[in-house]
Amino acid sequence: MNEASVGFQCPECVREGARTQRPIRTAFGGGREGVTGTVTITLIVINVLVFIASVISSGSAESVAGGGLGGLLGGSTPLHEWGALITYGYERVDAEHISFDGGGIAGGEYYRLVTSMFLHYGVFHLLMNMWALWVLGRPLEAALGRSRFLGLYMVAGLGGSVATYLLASPESLTAGASGAIYGLFGALIVVLRKMRRSIAGVVPVLVINLVLTFSVPGISITGHLGGLVTGAVVAAGLAYAPQKHRTLIQVATLVAVVVVLVIATMVHTAGLPSLDEYLSTRPD
Repeated sequence: MNEASVGFQCPECVREGARTQRPIRTAFGGGREGVTGTVTITLIVINVLVFIASVISSGSAESVAGGGLGGLLGGSTPLHEWGALITYGYERVDAEHISFDGGGIAGGEYYRLVTSMFLHYGVFHLLMNMWALWVLGRPLEAALGRSRFLGLYMVAGLGGSVATYLLASPESLTAGASGAIYGLFGALIVVLRKMRRSIAGVVPVLVINLVLTFSVPGISITGHLGGLVTGAVVAAGLAYAPQKHRTLIQVATLVAVVVVLVIATMVHTAGLPSLDEYLSTRPD
């Protein structure tokens, strides 16, 4: 027998009660296990491991620091050339010359839309994004639950990647979790508003980050804004879904946003010039 607050309970009765009791859910349908921040921590670990792999692939300390922003950022590595976001893929011959290899997203390497989310240019870039993920991810994961939060993060990051693919320079090599991070900014504002809680502590931080986005050279404006908008849209579907059909509407929202992003990607790819046509119009 197990001692209880009043009398004793048999172990079989306790197990049966646990099986028949409905699990506790958050206001948005997520499980309470989200409070442990497991997905947030896992995403941070993955990003750190990918960064270590990129440094090892380069064999140079310049991949850690010594690049842009006064030496705070790192340089490109072979892993960046494989997985970073770019329309027309190329290999760098030297500091002034590149050789196009027919790859890139235009060449069918659509995986770059996802892999670029886990690559960073130097340790400063990584630390800034991982700090933001730690601060924003834990409360969102606790509110939404593990699976909903993971869906939000990945789709927001994909939205940032697609926006960059559609609007950025075809030769810009872009990487970083910033699109997903800005998606979390947008989502946190939506979730807080739904819960009728103040957003006074979030909006100023977002505004400061947007100012930096537009004022600091080399930052992907399209990736940040694309992630922000996508994250807010997804969060609206997750937060405002009526309880009666909540899970169905939440899943439908995630799927619908992904479908829109995929269609936009395919339409843009179909309208791109071939590599030979692009090279014929490219200045030397």
